[in-house]
Amino acid sequence: MTTGADLRAARDTGGLSLARMAQRTHFTKSYLSMVETGKRPLPADVIAAYEQVLGVPLANAPGDPVRLAHEWLVAESPLAVQTRSGRRVGDSLAATLETRVVELRHLDDVVSSHDLLPAVSKELDEARSLVRSSTYSDRTRKRLYTAVGELAQLAGWVASDTGRFADAQRFYLAGVGAANEARDRALGAQLLSSLSYQIATIGDPRDAALIARTAAMGAHAATPAVRALLLERVAWASAKARDAEATWRALDEVDDAFEERGVDEPEWVYWLNRCEIDVMAGRCMIELGRPGEAEPLPSAAIESYPPEHAREVALYLSWLAESHARAGDLDAARYALARAQSYAVSLPSARVDQRLQVVQQLL
Repeated sequence: MTTGADLRAARDTGGLSLARMAQRTHFTKSYLSMVETGKRPLPADVIAAYEQVLGVPLANAPGDPVRLAHEWLVAESPLAVQTRSGRRVGDSLAATLETRVVELRHLDDVVSSHDLLPAVSKELDEARSLVRSSTYSDRTRKRLYTAVGELAQLAGWVASDTGRFADAQRFYLAGVGAANEARDRALGAQLLSSLSYQIATIGDPRDAALIARTAAMGAHAATPAVRALLLERVAWASAKARDAEATWRALDEVDDAFEERGVDEPEWVYWLNRCEIDVMAGRCMIELGRPGEAEPLPSAAIESYPPEHAREVALYLSWLAESHARAGDLDAARYALARAQSYAVSLPSARVDQRLQVVQQLL
């Protein structure tokens, strides 16, 4: 089995510092350090990123991620076995559930939502059954409900990406209940802000902005990276609502919060980095009629992303294409759109399809 120590050895052999590896991938330096030292689980996409950057295979690395998602769906999980046994649940099973949540979350980077949603839904159902039918200590209770809330957030995000918006909203709201049981205000805020992101796209952006602001205010004690994520959702909903002042204020606060981030961030915020923040700023600029200023932001992000993260690359290219189209450079817009379409084929997504349609209509 590949370990974090294997990754570090391969990186050292390749002559790359941890900071350089972080620059070459979409992961933060602090997160990679925790993976290499065994403080965080080792997901498949981290192994794949190291293989791509270093140009060497890593022994015993996981195989095709779509196959992994289907194996996850058909295999019986430890949670189902525990639920049938009726025994008292301890920290070891809670740790198993936490590891499985992280693995599923990272599969979302490289597996289509259509393939992943059944596996996530199955795991969420089993986790809910576990917390309803088992007994456990107060400490274990918090860990279990936190994992259920994180699974619900992932299920909502994946369902939304398939266009199943009503299902996504149900997942999100159920997750808020689990987060409340765990007394995890940051996770509850993440669930509400995820819902606001969906509403900003398909509903009334003023409602989305209200929910996003509520989430950010309710998690005032959250870690810096979590605050940055919540404020990003405020900025996006505000831009969709055409509230320029609120948008720029939120984006400034995002930058301030992100600069304060440390090593104690929750794992579910692993994907938020400088490139993601720049893309969001560019998207807001486009929404507020400043496409020329937006163009450099997605361009830099696209170059930093590994190609197997095809959904994100396609989304970023769609924003790059829109910035060109709204600035009047139609040839550049068509080129960026064609690139986005080529990536979209490999990782289908309702979100990507909707974005490509928007750009196509501009052309």
